[in-house]
Amino acid sequence: EAQLVESGGGLVQAGGSLRLSCAASGFTFDDYMIGWFRQAPGKEREGISCISIIDGGTYYADSVEGRFTIASDNAKNTVYLQMNGLQPEDTGVYFCAGDEYIRGYNLGYQFRTTDLGTWGQGTQVTVSS
Repeated sequence: EAQLVESGGGLVQAGGSLRLSCAASGFTFDDYMIGWFRQAPGKEREGISCISIIDGGTYYADSVEGRFTIASDNAKNTVYLQMNGLQPEDTGVYFCAGDEYIRGYNLGYQFRTTDLGTWGQGTQVTVSS
């Protein structure tokens, strides 16, 4: 059974940093694109970043570009999201999600629009002002 398990959320002051982890199991890690959505109160779910494991390609939404960095540790089957310069508008529940990556198609579009088959349980990130 494919599984993604997040960890690393918490409470941080504006300007601070957090690192989220997403541990994968039950599928061939190299075949996947894995990334993060966030859900803020009263807002639509937003796909903010993803990585294609096979070639390391990455995608960032404009809202996090330059502040967040996604990376994978293939030996540990884990994807990390390093979040720097956090602001109150980054507050929300962060979900790790993934599915098989189809090479040759835009990674960010594919991640944000595909009905992804595997989701984590979510982790809360709260940024105080």
